[in-house]
Amino acid sequence: MQKKILYLLVMTGLLVLLSGCTQINQDITSESTGIWNEYFVYPLSVLIKYFAGLFSESFGLSIIVVTLIIRTILLPLNVKQLKSSKAMQDIQPELQELRSKYSSKDQKTQQQLQQETMQLFQKHGVNPLAGCFPILLQMPILIAFYHAIMRTQEIQTHNFLWFELGAPDPFFIMPIVAAITTFIQQKLMMGGSGQAMQNPQMKMMLYIMPIMIGVFALNFPAALALYWVVGNIFMIAQTIFIRKPMMKETETGGASK
Repeated sequence: MQKKILYLLVMTGLLVLLSGCTQINQDITSESTGIWNEYFVYPLSVLIKYFAGLFSESFGLSIIVVTLIIRTILLPLNVKQLKSSKAMQDIQPELQELRSKYSSKDQKTQQQLQQETMQLFQKHGVNPLAGCFPILLQMPILIAFYHAIMRTQEIQTHNFLWFELGAPDPFFIMPIVAAITTFIQQKLMMGGSGQAMQNPQMKMMLYIMPIMIGVFALNFPAALALYWVVGNIFMIAQTIFIRKPMMKETETGGASK
């Protein structure tokens, strides 16, 4: 599906961007200049320090709390993404029928397929790219949080659990957990099994994203891996408590027809 491919490209671009952003090696302070630093990165750094002060200088707990706050603020966007994902899954059988009907690769047939596919989207009020918009809107916040973690000096010198926040996890536990939780979150978003999982592109994404996150977590400071893990767990819980009722409504509606 085009939406899922775009999602993968967006996430890939985000990770590449995170690994090469400018000023990443410069500490963030009240003297840092520029709109990006003053209105995005520095406020998040201050927030992390504030909660660390409440938890006896535990920056690990502070990252967890701030991550949960950010995810809660972004919840409406994530709900919109879930609804869009579900809407696309609901029309998968009809999409498959169209693809079977217009299986020929000649240009005229493919144009007819595209036309009827767009008519199907309009009939059900589905926008195939709607699920990507929330991701694009979240990117500045997620990148700013990454910067806040990487550029807050206090984080680099503190420990949490078994690892140093400013260095990669020496036992590779956080990268593994980050990859596993990413896989679980992706699978829940795709609906587990059924029509959605029959799409080769979605299957590819299901396995590529956890590998990407795991590899990046191996090389980034454990503080960022902690952020990924907490964010994934939040998204898993969100999907279970929001998406599952949606699926039950669909099953109930189908049974009553």
